[in-house]
Amino acid sequence: MTSQTAAAPQTRNDPQRIVGVTAIALATSLRGQNVVVGGAGAPEYGAPMADVLAFHAQNRGTVAVAVGLEALNLPLLLGFLAGLHGLVRRNDRGESWSLFALAAGATLSAIWAIYAVAWIGVVLSAGEGAQPSPTLELAWQLHAAGLAMALPALGTTFLGAAMATHAASLTPPWQRLLGVVGAALLVVAGAASLAIADGSPMVFVGVAGLAMWVVWLLATGVRLLLARRTPARTSVR
Repeated sequence: MTSQTAAAPQTRNDPQRIVGVTAIALATSLRGQNVVVGGAGAPEYGAPMADVLAFHAQNRGTVAVAVGLEALNLPLLLGFLAGLHGLVRRNDRGESWSLFALAAGATLSAIWAIYAVAWIGVVLSAGEGAQPSPTLELAWQLHAAGLAMALPALGTTFLGAAMATHAASLTPPWQRLLGVVGAALLVVAGAASLAIADGSPMVFVGVAGLAMWVVWLLATGVRLLLARRTPARTSVR
């Protein structure tokens, strides 16, 4: 009786590579969204409603792109976290952290949806000749509050994902440190949610945490794409 050991070829749908591509796509979408809105000169949340109306009336296309990217972010986020949980489970370490991140990500997705819906309401109300009204102001404030509450939810997601990937030896120590610091900034900013929704510069603390999340996603995605997978072995007798 003879035995032969052969390496099974890697398939194109390697889960690790799929998770890596998803992470890079999510980071790209988040970055693109901020560039589109920031480049158009979006008003601060504490700006007069007349300025808010003028911006949305003149930049409907820009906001439509941003909202469209927001819709894309939802499946990318949940797909990344679900795929990451599967990778972590294969390593038998960090599963609790990945579940923590997945639960926080589901909460974040719900908040993002509210944020986007309120934004759509503002855009639709800002037609030609529209005037500031209590209803429009409420929609804008709801949009601002959605962003403010998304910060601690993102921070919790970030922390769980960074700790899970490090425990499973998928990322190096510096990415865990980046996750802890970025998550702390996002949660601290979230503690000032009311002030942020009213136009406080504390939002920039959250922006710094968001930038760290984007960097972490890109680094994790590239690492997962380039990581060598141990080939499966088959035995022929």
